[in-house]
Amino acid sequence: MKTGIIIPCYNEEKRLNVDAFINFVQKDNDFHLCFVNDGSKDNTLEVLKDIQSHNPLKVSIIDMKKNSGKAAAVRAGARYLHSRGDMEFIGFIDADLSTDFEDFDGLLKTLKTNRKLSFVFGSRAKDASENIEKNRVRAMISKFINILIIFILGLPILDTQCGAKVFKAELVPVIFNKSFFSRWLFDVEMFIKMKKHFGKTAIMKKIHEQPLKRWVHMEDSKLGLKDSLEIPYRLISIWFNYNVLPSLQSSIIKENIEPVVEIYGVSTNALAT
Repeated sequence: MKTGIIIPCYNEEKRLNVDAFINFVQKDNDFHLCFVNDGSKDNTLEVLKDIQSHNPLKVSIIDMKKNSGKAAAVRAGARYLHSRGDMEFIGFIDADLSTDFEDFDGLLKTLKTNRKLSFVFGSRAKDASENIEKNRVRAMISKFINILIIFILGLPILDTQCGAKVFKAELVPVIFNKSFFSRWLFDVEMFIKMKKHFGKTAIMKKIHEQPLKRWVHMEDSKLGLKDSLEIPYRLISIWFNYNVLPSLQSSIIKENIEPVVEIYGVSTNALAT
């Protein structure tokens, strides 16, 4: 059984560390990379195909015809990898490798070692290494946002938004069965879904927040300062959609719709419905 790593990409032609990805797929390991091209307008897809050509058996590409946001991209990758039937663990990292393969492997080892765990995620806050580099303004905004997230979740999680997470493939139907409400804050929704499925007490025994050894904020981030300032409003919207609307039994208008995708890889299985 393999471990699938999802890498969502949007206009990453100039930011992708092609050599790092090629070197990784040429190594003897049980990893499978699943790049999701989220409707890029540059030559990202061609760059991804070049990476795939170095080891087609270890690289799949999902080409989403329309930009739908990171939430939809990760969901498409997770559902595809789960549908293959040869994945024991599935995770995701950012395309800029702000969290590298070494740290991801550390998360995976924790998940494999402790059989009680189902979900392990990186943290830039918990006992953080000195190698964690963050913009000061973003750091201040992040502290405020984290307080709001903890209030909404009701769980003692210090960093929900780190782009490095890995989980047992069996969690895919629990987390990714339905579209997310938010294009970018889907991490919060992942924890909400697991909490509702397993219960507040049980979920804390299944998840583990692990400090990263290295994480570097890339200045060309897709999420700008303006987007960061809108986060409190979007978090409140998430809370409303999961806690108020269901009790009112009202219809919910989602930000995401099922994307049109094309898959490049050795597996021809369709995405799970």
